[in-house]
Amino acid sequence: MAVEFRLTLAGDLPPEHVVDLVAAEPAERPRPSATNLRLFSARHYETRGYALTVSSGSQGYFDAEADDGARWEWEPETYVDIDFSMRADDVVDKGIPNMMKAVARVLAARQEDAALVQNGNWLLLTRTAGELRRHRPTWWSHYGIDDLITP
Repeated sequence: MAVEFRLTLAGDLPPEHVVDLVAAEPAERPRPSATNLRLFSARHYETRGYALTVSSGSQGYFDAEADDGARWEWEPETYVDIDFSMRADDVVDKGIPNMMKAVARVLAARQEDAALVQNGNWLLLTRTAGELRRHRPTWWSHYGIDDLITP
């Protein structure tokens, strides 16, 4: 069973502007698809604990459960998604710590509104108008990543 995370950045930015940020090393840069030049992917299960895909879209609709059980909804006109897919065995040791380092690099380099959602269900992080907010505090402490991204 896979665990999926999606970091979405709002705005009309080319996905190739994000692929260098998400790679920990130049050799790990996601490669463009042969059939879709706005779709990039890489498999780093052995080194990082995840596979990732970077793609762009328009007329987005995203929703997730927020901290209080309320429904969070977001409809960016245009966006770039960074999807991380992890094997259940890799989540704790490699996947989440490496993913959060990649998320931190992207958020530090880009200023767009953003959201991080787990399995399409649980809202973990938002950035709106420059204000970063972590959701689900016990999730962050459970994985020992409290210090990787701070509001």
